Amino acid sequence: MSPATTRTEGRLYERIANDIRQALATGRYGVSDRLPSERDLAQQYSVSRPTIREAIIALELDGLVEVRTNSGVYVIALQPHGGKLTETDVGPFELLEARRIFEAEICGLAAQMIDDEQVARLRALTVDMESGDLLRAEAADREFHIEIARITQNSAMEKTVSMLWDARMKSPQYALLTGKARAAGIAPRVSEHRRIVAALASRNAETAREAMRDHLGRVIAHLLEATEVEAIERARAEVDAKRRRFGAIG
Repeated sequence: MSPATTRTEGRLYERIANDIRQALATGRYGVSDRLPSERDLAQQYSVSRPTIREAIIALELDGLVEVRTNSGVYVIALQPHGGKLTETDVGPFELLEARRIFEAEICGLAAQMIDDEQVARLRALTVDMESGDLLRAEAADREFHIEIARITQNSAMEKTVSMLWDARMKSPQYALLTGKARAAGIAPRVSEHRRIVAALASRNAETAREAMRDHLGRVIAHLLEATEVEAIERARAEVDAKRRRFGAIG
């Protein structure tokens, strides 16, 4: 593959995306071919579904594949737009995994330091998240998470959370994923944020830590669901599994 169609392979999803680009360049797949299912690719590369999803998103940005809901991922070109790869950044799911680790611990610390005024501030932000204006709701979501870091009075923690959110804003993959999530009606889950506030108000570090960890875990699950392209195949697999199970019982 020429230098114009390769990219640094430091990220796991990029190594997979580059392998698929190589398969396109060598004729293993042609235009209009359907790529293997996400499940098969995950097994082939021994990685998680989110990593495969990130690789597919990178290929979408290059204009090499098209995701067709309830059908699969299809090849639409063998070379990227203008022969040059679209610039990519941190993968959206690896970013969420990092946030889940850091913000859970930060939330635990904040629970030991929060005061009533700060609890009220967080509750007000959850009200803003109920706005019918999705951009306003997302802005309140960002401020909610940064405010929790601010409560720790540790500037490094506050800067870390801000940096992770800035990385989200700069990531072309996250922008594409966010567009799909919005189209699917995915918005900040107010009930989950209220659970976090309640945990912080209880001043229980472990409860707060668990509430944040669960919330970000659900964000990952919701985004995976919103960008699912093989619902039919998954449904068939579930039916087959039930048949095998009931067949074994009989």
